[in-house]
Amino acid sequence: MTQQTEGLYIVLLSIHGLIRWHNLELGRDADTGGQTLYVVELAQALASQPEVARVDLLTQRVVDNNVSSDYAQPVEELSENLRIVRIDAGPEEYLPKESLWDHLDSFIDNLTDFFRDNNAVPDIIHSHYADAGYVGCHIASLLGIPLIHTGHSLGRIKRSRLMASGLKAQEIETRFNMSRRIEAEEQTLATAERVITSTHQEIEEQYELYHYYQPDQMRVVPPGTNLKKFMPPTGTELKSSLFKKLTTHLKEPDKPIILALSRPDQRKNIVALVEAFGQSLQLQQLANLMIVAGNRDDIDDLDEGAQEVFHELLVAIDRYDLYSKVALPKHHQRDQVAEIYQIAAASGGVFVNPALTEPFGLTLIEAAACGLPIVATEDGGPQDIVRNCKNGILIDPLEPETISAALLKLLRKQDLWRKYSASGLLGVQENYSWDAHAKRYLQIIRPIAERSEQLVRKPVKQRAGLYRDRAIVSDLDQNLIGDSQSLRELLEVLRRQRKSTYFILATGRRLDSALKLMKKHRIPQPDVLMTSSGTEIYHAPKLTIDTFWARHISYRWSLREVKKILVDFPGLKNQPAQEQSRFKLSYYINPELADIEKIKQLLHQEEQAVFVQTAFGQFLDVLPLRASKGMALRYVVEQLNIPLEAVFVAGGSGADEDMMRGNTLAAVVANRHNEELSQLTDIERIYFSRQPNAAGILEALDFYDFFNSCRDPREVSPADENE
Repeated sequence: MTQQTEGLYIVLLSIHGLIRWHNLELGRDADTGGQTLYVVELAQALASQPEVARVDLLTQRVVDNNVSSDYAQPVEELSENLRIVRIDAGPEEYLPKESLWDHLDSFIDNLTDFFRDNNAVPDIIHSHYADAGYVGCHIASLLGIPLIHTGHSLGRIKRSRLMASGLKAQEIETRFNMSRRIEAEEQTLATAERVITSTHQEIEEQYELYHYYQPDQMRVVPPGTNLKKFMPPTGTELKSSLFKKLTTHLKEPDKPIILALSRPDQRKNIVALVEAFGQSLQLQQLANLMIVAGNRDDIDDLDEGAQEVFHELLVAIDRYDLYSKVALPKHHQRDQVAEIYQIAAASGGVFVNPALTEPFGLTLIEAAACGLPIVATEDGGPQDIVRNCKNGILIDPLEPETISAALLKLLRKQDLWRKYSASGLLGVQENYSWDAHAKRYLQIIRPIAERSEQLVRKPVKQRAGLYRDRAIVSDLDQNLIGDSQSLRELLEVLRRQRKSTYFILATGRRLDSALKLMKKHRIPQPDVLMTSSGTEIYHAPKLTIDTFWARHISYRWSLREVKKILVDFPGLKNQPAQEQSRFKLSYYINPELADIEKIKQLLHQEEQAVFVQTAFGQFLDVLPLRASKGMALRYVVEQLNIPLEAVFVAGGSGADEDMMRGNTLAAVVANRHNEELSQLTDIERIYFSRQPNAAGILEALDFYDFFNSCRDPREVSPADENE
């Protein structure tokens, strides 16, 4: 084989999905989405660079009457130096990516023949997704080509999301070949010279879970934005039919538009934006609020999570009497999104992303490309965007007043608005256009292609097991929190043990309240967060809610009936609205007036399927019968395929008791409320720490030798009995 002599020859490898240059079938199925668009636009951007001689985008060849004959063409040229090359592998019909694994070795052989037949070997091969990583590793080794990799979606994270949907570990293995995928990702990390990611958060929260993760291997290069589609307004937007449709219910449609555009998802936190708007008469005088939250015909037809979001939105609109000041359009087309941004920009408005967590923030870049200043959550990707574009203000998504303050600042100061608008346009051009992406990309790969820069790998040690095999579970209040020094020590231990141990938080607080407390004490996002006394379960890294658990615990649960039954019960007082949720009814309790056993008897007499718990001697929660911290914990660890004997639970109040009973290794930390757990002193596998808070957790972890033998030393093992 011969090597290109002038300019770089780059091969992009994206095996699954239907890929062609025109009319991409985005959303046709799970395999034809963001990744296919990304590699097509990346290939075009690279081919337009003067230092690039040729770009080949390699994918599978598909001969199937159920799809276009375009995908059967062996070669599809777009220009002299840019083409799609389709390689045969396995059956000709179109297969989902999970079914391709057995045919990837055939793909490798045929790809090697392609390079040999063309008498050329690329300077760089860039694999996209795990299957391409598997192929790329072998080709890189066979032909001595440096490998670059982009994961797009990682198996360890995907596994958590699938579990959040209720799938069992074995079903995930069977349907998604997850072990093979993760092993391929490990092999790719062990081979690749560079790994391209979209954000720093992606590196820290996802890649760091892999054994062959190398920090020096990672480079952040955000994906490009189509600036031919997303561009500043032309001046006609406020006269368009779309503007009239979107603003038809607004009393003063000519005011600036505060725009939010997202899915109706609790994590997107759009209810906080409505509350910020509703609490500020000044904002209401200055602007209208427009929330574009997907498409709907009937709210009752949406999934339960979306229904809850719309319920909270409508309640907030009603609470603050925002009718005619808030637009909540029911429908929009995908190709109208750019025009929606342009309408908001033409009105002198602001784009807001108040999400609880935002790994990247594509909508912020699109808004900036249309000339909209932005107000965005300080979590994750928006930090990079505002740092690069200098076009907006970061806010605390858990504090509505920070949202309103930022909006007022931008809407009142026209000079600042114009400055941020112009800066955003320039920043997107320089940092988030495909041309900028390609230039940054070439800066990274050229030294590697020229062999003038090579990754110096640090020694790594791979664990025998593919998945983490143990878990640490703790409450927040009176447990983790109380001593900052010991908390820092515990968090460092958890960080070092991330590859072997899941970190799970269980709290009676609602999600927003828990996140606020975690942020205050700098507690990182756990792998699983169980909130509202175990009635809600969220999975990292995007706080994906466990929908299966929500369906499971809704059995025979009637919040309204329970409220009605307890409305006049002596010694009970409702906790504030922010402590209530759809599966948790919370009261303050006066122990001198309220008899807990009588409350339970009354609810059972009224045929309510409920679980009643108390905590700290002053709080009472009524939950669905199938819900509690202990029930949620057992569900979670079963999903994670971890035996209860390898689960450590730290408790500090009566609400933690059912997590601690049974086969878990448990500890009661020393605090002023642990008398609620004093009845557990004679229970096996429960250790009473002498120290409080995080120090007590560290003490108990040491007692159980948790990261090594992981057992209660007070128990006699079979080996001990034989001696």
